[in-house]
Amino acid sequence: MNIEHIQYVKAPVSKVYEALTSQEGLAKIWTQELTFKAKVGAVNKFRFGDETPTKMEITKLIPKENMEWLCVESDPEWIGTRVCFELSEANGKTGVILRHADWRELTNFYRFCNYNWAMFLLSLKEYCEAGGGTNYQARKF
Repeated sequence: MNIEHIQYVKAPVSKVYEALTSQEGLAKIWTQELTFKAKVGAVNKFRFGDETPTKMEITKLIPKENMEWLCVESDPEWIGTRVCFELSEANGKTGVILRHADWRELTNFYRFCNYNWAMFLLSLKEYCEAGGGTNYQARKF
């Protein structure tokens, strides 16, 4: 079972890719508490308050096209899932397909994550178009 979303960003694919593959960009759009290196094989760490840290290994990285993470440590429902970003540019916009794949079952946590990935894409759009972004620390849950 997968979570899938698409967002259109009025920015070049290079800017969107940079936001998704840099510590600075991910700190603005996802969480300020992270260590991130854009390299296949790198295991990156993301923290969200008191939750178990999430560790994602980059398994695929094609500049300005595609990135894939494998969750190796996190909430048990995330371990073994993959987060994929597919990028394409047309008519001055970048399409971002976000896929969180290989969920084992439909749970309330799945539903909560589905909502939060949509918020992630909105934050990415705000960051790339206006320099803003709403990371975890700025959100009201």
